[in-house]
Amino acid sequence: MDMRDDIQTVLVTEEQLKAKVADLGAQISRDYAGKDLLLVSILKGAVVFMADLMRAVTIPCSIDFMVVSSYGGTNTETTGLVKIVKDLDADLSGRDVLIVEDVLDTGVTLSNLVPMLKMRNPNSVRICAILDKPARRKTSITADYQGFEVPDAFVVGYGLDYDEKYRNLPFVGILKPEIYGGE
Repeated sequence: MDMRDDIQTVLVTEEQLKAKVADLGAQISRDYAGKDLLLVSILKGAVVFMADLMRAVTIPCSIDFMVVSSYGGTNTETTGLVKIVKDLDADLSGRDVLIVEDVLDTGVTLSNLVPMLKMRNPNSVRICAILDKPARRKTSITADYQGFEVPDAFVVGYGLDYDEKYRNLPFVGILKPEIYGGE
């Protein structure tokens, strides 16, 4: 079975992703020149983007990882409460933190996480998301660095999964509804 058979439409090709990551890396390198940059990946979805982005950044930077979950609602909805499952190892004091996210969706998790991180005395906290899904936004949060806007569809690939599958696809595509029981 080829995973690609489960994809209805390719939204962002591998080539488009590579070009955008190179652009974002160059922009971040310029903006953070001379600063103490810490890239923070939100696991698991952002790991592929993080790996590519950190190689596209040409200035010294450190990396760290967090696992956060929204809880209190159903599997598809959230109450907006955020639980830190794995916290950062790094001290944020005086550092410039760039949260690296796979998709900025409802914004609920990040709108709770950003203030939590700001309480740790960093110089700045900004967001870099390879995908933006504004149709689902429930908060006013936006990404400081953004890749591609995608429609309100079930997207997988480039780190995004359905049931822990499809993360390793080199592109972003819409999953066929019959795969996840959609309409």
